[in-house]
Amino acid sequence: MIDNLLVGSLILLILSIFATVYRLVKGPSAPDRIQALDCLGINLIAGVAIFSVLLRNTGFFEVILLIGILSFIGTIAFARYIERGVVIERKQSD
Repeated sequence: MIDNLLVGSLILLILSIFATVYRLVKGPSAPDRIQALDCLGINLIAGVAIFSVLLRNTGFFEVILLIGILSFIGTIAFARYIERGVVIERKQSD
């Protein structure tokens, strides 16, 4: 019974990921694309977590942590790029 619910939630999550990828590609503005990228990271984390419960394996916890860190850093980098036009600011030498 629980396995059927997990598979059903994975299917719905995959549909959500497709909708997010569509918004990431088609987004009307750059902030919408950044928000879609963050949402994609959250959906991937949820998908890996559900898959981990489905397989009854705790080996995916490191993958979840890695996706979370990379998603956060990517969102911050894109937001800084949109705001300032550069990700890493370098000081001008006099």
